[in-house]
Amino acid sequence: MRMMSVVAATVVAAVLVAVPVSDASAERYWNKKVKCEETDPDGRVIPTRHGNGDLGWNHFSGKHNIRKCRIVDAALAGKVDKKNGGRLEYHGVAVNNGKRVDIVVIVQYACRTADGEYDAGKGKRIGVITAYCKGVNKCPNWINE
Repeated sequence: MRMMSVVAATVVAAVLVAVPVSDASAERYWNKKVKCEETDPDGRVIPTRHGNGDLGWNHFSGKHNIRKCRIVDAALAGKVDKKNGGRLEYHGVAVNNGKRVDIVVIVQYACRTADGEYDAGKGKRIGVITAYCKGVNKCPNWINE
């Protein structure tokens, strides 16, 4: 009877040790493949990765209706407008037949997102987190023409 208690205690201890190990990689899945890439005036090479519903191309192309790399790349070709550690913000303008809209592109220029949920890999940058038209939920269709 006493031997059974020792075996049960050992199994419980093994389970408790295994839980933190399997939970150590809480990174979310996202497609790291690069869709577009632009170099800013300071020489930063900034990728726009396919991503997922939370960040990258798959996020903003649907949610914010930006479906052309040239829109993102045009903003990234300008200077950084706001900087907070690895978070960079670029502002641009899209113009078409007298219509105008301000574009904002948010970049994480680090190998991990600030919340630690995404990792681009050693020596690589997360890149574009999102892009949107300032003041509206969805960019007008004409910016994709």
